[in-house]
Amino acid sequence: MVEVLTIVSVLILIAILVIALTGVRIIQPYEQGLWIVLGKYKGKLNPGFNWVYPLISQVVKLDLRTQVIDVPRQEVITKDNSPTNVDAVVYIRVLAPDKAFFEVTNYKLATINLAQTNLRSVIGDMELDEILYNRAAINARLRDILDESTDQWGVKVEAVEIREVDPVGPVKAAMEEQTSAERNRRAAILRADGEKRAKILEAEGSKRARILEAEGFRQARILEAEGERTAQILKSQGEAQGLRILALGSATLDQKSLAVLSLEAVKKLGDGQATKIVLPFEITHLMSSIATNLGGAAAAPPYQPNDLSKLETQIGSAEVILGKVPTPESVEAEVRHIEHDAQADIEAAEAIAHKAERPGVPPGLDLGVGSAAGKGPSVKPDRNP
Repeated sequence: MVEVLTIVSVLILIAILVIALTGVRIIQPYEQGLWIVLGKYKGKLNPGFNWVYPLISQVVKLDLRTQVIDVPRQEVITKDNSPTNVDAVVYIRVLAPDKAFFEVTNYKLATINLAQTNLRSVIGDMELDEILYNRAAINARLRDILDESTDQWGVKVEAVEIREVDPVGPVKAAMEEQTSAERNRRAAILRADGEKRAKILEAEGSKRARILEAEGFRQARILEAEGERTAQILKSQGEAQGLRILALGSATLDQKSLAVLSLEAVKKLGDGQATKIVLPFEITHLMSSIATNLGGAAAAPPYQPNDLSKLETQIGSAEVILGKVPTPESVEAEVRHIEHDAQADIEAAEAIAHKAERPGVPPGLDLGVGSAAGKGPSVKPDRNP
């Protein structure tokens, strides 16, 4: 009998212990519990160890972390009557666990259905092109609508993201055809623009080549004319200088000396190989002068040499008429000056050619170097060497 009572007591203690353990509730840090006793809400249970009435208590645990809800894919008709498959993702968080449990049967399912309905409504008010490039506005609008509706459930809608917008087959084919046509149009425009620019550059290059050729020809003619002019001046001045030397040297000669020089000239003419001799003066006068000076004829009147001062008084100074006698140094300086001008013109032409080869040169003649800058040919003023 005692043993039976002992066994019964142990069983009673075990039963009491088991019943007491059923009242222990452990709430995780990210959860919150709702304590319900015999159908009556008693309060919230905080994270950690909690003890409730055994057998008659019900504890509902709600996750307070941000939860991700997938809105199922659905077909939506846009404003421009384009069928489009759209799905989204909704991020929600429970702020009031008692409202989320007591105010709605299943807050997750309710949020999904509400998101589907409002997504269909928002997409239906927009055209397809606007949906494709304006997702941020759709997300913000859906978030505001859902957050306002779920606020009475104690649920906060943190974000809504449109995950995919997929037009149906015929609409997608039409979009691809439109994109292909647009790309072909851009390619045709670029091709035409390239051909246009190529023709413009080709014409510009041909024009600049002709300009450079004409400029080179002009410079060559100017240099040739300058060289001929300088050569003629130097030749004429040389001849004039020779005549001046001859005149100055013969100014002191008498009639006899002139007769001897005349005989020497006749002797040289006779030494030639010509069969016909043309004398540039009267031969009889020459013979008479020779005979007179040799004593075989009447005495000739005394020879009066030319008076240089009287001659300069009548016709002008020899320095003014003949010009300054060029020295070797002045001739060499003039030649160097001509060569320097020629080199400057060549460099100017090369600069123009280099500028024409560079891209981006504005159309039109741009001769900004040397004599090509609209200043006329580089002809220097006359100088008396």
